[in-house]
Amino acid sequence: MIVTDVLVIGAGPAGSSAAKHAALNGAEVLMIDKKSEIGAPKRCGEGVSKEGLKKLRIEPNPRWVTKELSGVRMVSPNGTDVVLDDEKVKLPEAGYILERKVFDKYMAMDAGRAGVQIMIKTLATGIERDGDGIIVYAEHMGYSLKIQTKIVIAADGPESRVGRWAGLKTSMKPKNMESCAQFEMVNVEMEEPDCIEFHFGSVAPGGYAWIFPKGDDIANVGLGILNTVTDKTAYQHLLEFVDQCPATQNAQPVELNIGGDPVGGLIKELLADNILVVGDAAGMVNPLTGGGIASGMTGGLIAGEVAAKAIKNNDWSAKGMEEYKNRCQEEIGDSFKKYLKAKDYMLSLTDEELNTIAEAFRDSDFESINTTELLKKLVKISPKALLKLGKLF
Repeated sequence: MIVTDVLVIGAGPAGSSAAKHAALNGAEVLMIDKKSEIGAPKRCGEGVSKEGLKKLRIEPNPRWVTKELSGVRMVSPNGTDVVLDDEKVKLPEAGYILERKVFDKYMAMDAGRAGVQIMIKTLATGIERDGDGIIVYAEHMGYSLKIQTKIVIAADGPESRVGRWAGLKTSMKPKNMESCAQFEMVNVEMEEPDCIEFHFGSVAPGGYAWIFPKGDDIANVGLGILNTVTDKTAYQHLLEFVDQCPATQNAQPVELNIGGDPVGGLIKELLADNILVVGDAAGMVNPLTGGGIASGMTGGLIAGEVAAKAIKNNDWSAKGMEEYKNRCQEEIGDSFKKYLKAKDYMLSLTDEELNTIAEAFRDSDFESINTTELLKKLVKISPKALLKLGKLF
């Protein structure tokens, strides 16, 4: 039997952030991960905003930043592109492309430096309530073990098993779960090698395709789709995109990543007695962009602070930890509500409408690049956008 104050299940960025901040605030913390190598395999386009890292007080490290970006290139179905770079506009949300296999380890190392005990190759297999605490059953290197804890922080990815074991509704509706497929490729020939690239329309039904440069001729090339609007798999759509996209005509894959991305906003039940849910497990992914590193780590920070406070107050009931839900809603959930409506609007557009919007965007002057600014421009350009999104601004 292992005894701890806080058990974090899952050592992704959100889990490591939660563990670190719980430990920094005085809790005894154990973090477990089922993989033998934290960060691998990656299931991510690996993009993160500078602003997101700055808010988390994380200094960029050349060990895990593969590329600093200078702009965005958006491509409509007919190839019309809109390039927004730092020569034309301010870029408050310009960012980096990470090497997640290194970044995730570094975040776990930060947690370890803060005093967190880390166990890899450790799979949680079930939980049961034990008085006012929790017993977590796990398997580690072929052995069974029990972990007695006051608080479990579930950071175990989309549709959290741990959350379900605790009685929370963590499953996602099909319309809120994108199916993603991505190659890491070499010999990619991008028109704007310092820009992240987004391709919209029927190339990726219900989502978009992306090319994220990682330096030299290397890039992540992937897409996300909704299985509710296409009969093909994400992998089939990816093969078609790679075959048709000018940038990937001579490219070769060296890695394939496949996984789900929750794009329905925060789940309704973020906590219960003894349980906090964070990261992808809690739907801490921008519904419009599908990005969730910074928002997941923000949720992890909040969870860690709240968990440590609960330990000090000797109250880890749902009521005693309600601050977690309130802070998450304020710092993450409220903005996600706007992006959910924007996502629904984007889903309603035909390829022809996207082409028209792209043409109009090319002639527009932008003061800054962020999701809100782009949506404001969209409302001015598109009558349908004004009807569906006008009340947001």
